[in-house]
Amino acid sequence: MLDLVWLRTFLEVARTGGFSRAARNLGLGQATVSQHVRKLEDTVGRRLLDRDSHTVALTGDGEAMVGFARTILGHERQALDYFAVDHTSGRVRVGVSEDLMQHGWFAGIAQRFRQRYPRVDLDIAAGLSAPLAHRLAHGELELAVVKTSQPAVPRHVLWRDALTWVAAPDFRPDPREPLPLVTYPEPSITRERAFAALRRTSRAWRVSCTVDRLSALCTTVRAGAGVAVLADSVIPDGLVRLTDALPELDGVDFVLRSRATVRGTPTAALAELITRAASERRPTAH
Repeated sequence: MLDLVWLRTFLEVARTGGFSRAARNLGLGQATVSQHVRKLEDTVGRRLLDRDSHTVALTGDGEAMVGFARTILGHERQALDYFAVDHTSGRVRVGVSEDLMQHGWFAGIAQRFRQRYPRVDLDIAAGLSAPLAHRLAHGELELAVVKTSQPAVPRHVLWRDALTWVAAPDFRPDPREPLPLVTYPEPSITRERAFAALRRTSRAWRVSCTVDRLSALCTTVRAGAGVAVLADSVIPDGLVRLTDALPELDGVDFVLRSRATVRGTPTAALAELITRAASERRPTAH
C-alpha cells in the first residue's frame, strides 16, 4: 500500500532536489524524510532516487513515480473537496423586498448560499412587502425579507430604517398646489406612511402616478412626475432626499419572516446568512 505521507515527502524531495530542503519545507527531520523515501522504495521494490554527497537525482522509475504520486494525491484532493461540500438537493423559496434586490444587498447572500449548497435551487421572488408576506402566510414561500409598519418581534428585526421623501434633483414642490405623489398601489407601507404624515399636517396631496415596480417608480420620479417615499438606506441613483418642509415620516422595520424551519436544513442556513449579513451592515445606496 502506498502511504500518502510518503508520496508527499517524495514529491517534495523531487521538487527541491534535496533531503534537507524538503525537510525544512515539510517541517520534518531529515532522518524522517529519508525514512519516508526508503519505505516508498521498499514498497515498490525500485530505486527512485540516486543519491551522493552533494546531489539527489530521479531515476527512471523515480520519474514515473512523480507522475503516479501527483495523480494519487490529486484524486485524494478531489475526494476531500467532494465531501467538503454539502450535496443536499432541493429548493428554497424566498421573497425579498424589491428595494433590497435593486441595490444588490441580497446578491452576496445568494452567492454564499450557492457555495454552501450548490445543489439547492433558490426561487427568489422580488416585490412589494405586503404581497410577499401574503405569499409566505399561504405557504408559497419559506422565507421573506420584508418591510413592516407593525411592531415586530425583536429577534425578527434585521434593522430599523427611516423613510425619506425623494424626488428628482431639480424638482421643487409648489407649496400652493397639492403635493404630487408617485406611489405603489395598495397595500403599500410607504404609501400608508406618506398619507398618514400628510394628514397629520393637513398638507393637500394628489396621487400623480401609481406604479407596481420599484424600477418604474424611480423612472417616474426621475422624470419629475412627483415625490415618493423610500427607505433611507436604499435610495437609488438619480434621486435625492427632499429638504423642503415636508412632514416627518414614521420609520419601518426590515424583518425576516419564515415558516417553521428545521435546524440544519438549507432554509435554516439561508435564514442564518440573511441575519448575519444584516448584522454586518445595512445596505447602502449606490
